[in-house]
Amino acid sequence: MSDEVEPGYVRVRLNLSYDGKDFSGWAKQSERRTVQGELEDALRTVTRSGETYELTVAGRTDAGVHARGQVAHVDLPREVWGEHRGKLLKRLAGRLPKDVRVWALLEAPSGFNARFSAVWRRYAYRVTDNPGGVDPLLRGHVLWHDWPLDVDAMNAAARPLLGEHDFAAYCKRREGATTIRTLQELSLARGADGIITATVRADAFCHNMVRSLIGALLFVGDGHRPPEWPGKVLAAGVRDSAVHVVRPHGLTLEEVGYPADELLGARNKEARNKRTLPGGGCC
Repeated sequence: MSDEVEPGYVRVRLNLSYDGKDFSGWAKQSERRTVQGELEDALRTVTRSGETYELTVAGRTDAGVHARGQVAHVDLPREVWGEHRGKLLKRLAGRLPKDVRVWALLEAPSGFNARFSAVWRRYAYRVTDNPGGVDPLLRGHVLWHDWPLDVDAMNAAARPLLGEHDFAAYCKRREGATTIRTLQELSLARGADGIITATVRADAFCHNMVRSLIGALLFVGDGHRPPEWPGKVLAAGVRDSAVHVVRPHGLTLEEVGYPADELLGARNKEARNKRTLPGGGCC
């Protein structure tokens, strides 16, 4: 996956959103419907190309997870981009299914990589403890928790998790991948409609990290665990069977942040380095 575009090609940035309900996640799979698969098929069709142009995404969302501010890039032959750029957005709107939309197609600056150039990803997880359940019009995007939730206790539990840590206790391990991440924000607020929105922002996330963190905080919010418990789980560095991975439909990728154009190359290099904690500590 290079930051350099091959001669004769143009790197194009896509800003997009999708409802994850009927997708088996972002990454294309044989015989399963995915966001990447739909987008690549649509691009091939509307550009009348004989080959598939592969997309690189800022964050590979899991099955059932939504996105409002997802970012991807694709390298297109210069002649294809030149011929179709003025009509591509509208043609994609006509070809794509209604649960995925591309909002912008922009020629990317030199060195841009949708995945490695990103400096943060911001997710929102939405949950309600309304005893009557979830508004039927929001049921695909809000989790119902059938215990009253103390938002102040959840915020107190979240504070020790901020900063750079090894989040092994909150991640599904992948061979050869680090679980060290910098959690920049983890806060919860109850809206006037009673829906609690958790804002979670980090430089990157490991598999199941957001949904595991929310699962731990919900246990604090409903009184099953004290506010100190999520921090103790983090320090232990191993999966705790009491930490539940909450359902995906409450989670939405809201936004991806990138540095100024002149800093893209340095960010790409930094993001590819495998991290270790200072002094070799675990947390």
